[in-house]
Amino acid sequence: MIEVGEYKVEEGLYYTKEHEWAKVLEDGTVLVGISDYAQKELGDIAYVELPEVGASFSKGDVLCEVESVKAVSEVYAPVSGEVIEVNEELDDSPELINEDPYANWIAKLKPSNLEDDLKELMDAEAYAKYLETL
Repeated sequence: MIEVGEYKVEEGLYYTKEHEWAKVLEDGTVLVGISDYAQKELGDIAYVELPEVGASFSKGDVLCEVESVKAVSEVYAPVSGEVIEVNEELDDSPELINEDPYANWIAKLKPSNLEDDLKELMDAEAYAKYLETL
């Protein structure tokens, strides 16, 4: 874990400038969530509008929305692919993201262009440096 001020950056994940993370699993699927920075900026998360299973997204498309007491924020797909699973625990307990944003993923994607998409994302070290500029 890398710490940048009050924010934690989980190592071994890929990050976007919009503060999503992507974790490539052994089977080649990808978990998607939001970073510690994103959840702290949002404040108390009240609702997560989960994407539809079976829906396909291109990298950068709006995957879903997260609502907090402060704002509604769009979550963007860090990689292209099809949603094969969503974290249904977030329907009843969206605050799990506030408790641990790296353990509580939003969607699992079957990527369609993983190798190329990953080249455009930041590793933990690069994302930590990016946070220092904010």
